[in-house]
Amino acid sequence: MTVTIHDLAQWRARGQKFAMVTAYDALTARIVDDAGIPVILVGDSVANVMLGYPTTVQVTMDEMLHHARAVARGAREALLVGDMPFGSYQASTEDAIRNASAFLRVGMHCVKLEGGGPSVDVVRALAERGIPVMGHLGLTPQSVNALGGYKVQGRGDAGDRLLADAHALADAGAFSLVLECVPAELGRRVTDEVGTPTIGIGAGPHTDGQVLVLQDLLGLTPGPAPRFVKRYADLASKMSEALQRFAKEVAEGAYPTDAESYR
Repeated sequence: MTVTIHDLAQWRARGQKFAMVTAYDALTARIVDDAGIPVILVGDSVANVMLGYPTTVQVTMDEMLHHARAVARGAREALLVGDMPFGSYQASTEDAIRNASAFLRVGMHCVKLEGGGPSVDVVRALAERGIPVMGHLGLTPQSVNALGGYKVQGRGDAGDRLLADAHALADAGAFSLVLECVPAELGRRVTDEVGTPTIGIGAGPHTDGQVLVLQDLLGLTPGPAPRFVKRYADLASKMSEALQRFAKEVAEGAYPTDAESYR
């Protein structure tokens, strides 16, 4: 049975924590789904992770829909979240409704969008039209140019403003909230004071769920990882070893053997 937004609320009510993981194609979506991950995010992080863009700002709506279609073909049980890219909801409510509807048409069950303030009215308009919305506060990567880089958010008085935004998004109809790169105590405050399920990424252990980029947790992304990332595997080195063995066997004539040849 497919996970729904109501399951997240029920899990929160009984104190059951849950995981959310990104996926960008049918193969990895099937693997993530088969592993029992209940929520899959087709994140705009596909920009950096898969498409080679410097930030998430560059990814387009058409590119996001392309990956969303693929994930919908691969997953069967998970709640599928389509990440609204930069420019797809900022200009007008009409844009937001049209683009969010496009995500649902290709198989997503809900959408995610960043920010409080003006985004609150967008969330309300979508929720009133039957489009479930996941909010996103704290470090909002689409606003990296305005934030001045990838920094921890919500310290000091900014924490009170973030908490107010969280209440406003929940009141507008957001069914859950992602909290990114905020102090653990603020993650606890939002989770305790706002009735909506929270999903942390660098927000401490007190949120209702946790989300990581698949390639980060599998050890596929190069370079140093953010503080909040735990690498549960080192697949980059294993892939490199396998590729080197393949190239060596080809060069030596050891592959293919009779076992890999047709008679």
